[in-house]
Amino acid sequence: MNHPDPDPLPTRPATREEIRGHFGGQALPLVGMIHLPALPGSPRWRGSMEEVVDAARQDAQVLLEGGMDGVLVENFGDVPFHPGPVPPETIAAMALAVHAVQEVAQGRPVGINVLRNDARGGVGLAAATGAGFLRVNVHAGTMFTDQGTLEGRAHETVRARSALAPDLLIMADVMVKHATAPPGVDPGTAASDLRHRGLADILVVSGARTGVASDPARILAAREGSGNAPVWVGSGLTPRNADRLLQRADGAIVGSTLHRNGVAGSGIEGARVRELVETVRG
Repeated sequence: MNHPDPDPLPTRPATREEIRGHFGGQALPLVGMIHLPALPGSPRWRGSMEEVVDAARQDAQVLLEGGMDGVLVENFGDVPFHPGPVPPETIAAMALAVHAVQEVAQGRPVGINVLRNDARGGVGLAAATGAGFLRVNVHAGTMFTDQGTLEGRAHETVRARSALAPDLLIMADVMVKHATAPPGVDPGTAASDLRHRGLADILVVSGARTGVASDPARILAAREGSGNAPVWVGSGLTPRNADRLLQRADGAIVGSTLHRNGVAGSGIEGARVRELVETVRG
């Protein structure tokens, strides 16, 4: 009895060319961070979603007009962060903000990061809003953080993506910042597990904390350990170190550098955005 050929396996993880296509064909895509103010339910919430949405919209406009290839929205103001799933009011508030940002982006890529590590909530947000990529701080393995021990749930995240948002790119941090890896874990091994066992599309290498530059040696170790998977700089990129950090990277997520005095959350300055973009493109 003849059986029909099974459907081919989905092309996962994404190739370097597919990722570049997602970001308009840029050889070195630059994604700007939108740090949302405190959202409903968090200690610093100021009581106005209109202010939150307006701030997100304004940041998106400055970043994209300055030449960034995409933007990434995260609940930066919600400290102290939940270690696992965030409450429904956080997801609802982020959905409003992401929708506003997409109106400004007009088809350019918009991503999500639900801090500290609610990847499942992020997939749901992407399904509802059409966001194109999701950053996951601990996608596989274990990290010791200020929220306690965080464990990756790649099995849950990837299955939810298949069911709800199959075109969603997953950006996974390699030994994420503001955290310590268990003894014996190295960047190469962690990157290999994220790519081949966690099916992450993009690997992100950051410095020790927000605003601290990524270590070029760690970028190289992640690339080699993962079998030449796409690796992005996750923090600390500036016009001064761009040439050094991007030599072996495939893109970058940029936050603090674009803010007043280089301090995340202090307000994005268009001149800083343009300077970085011109340096990298040059």
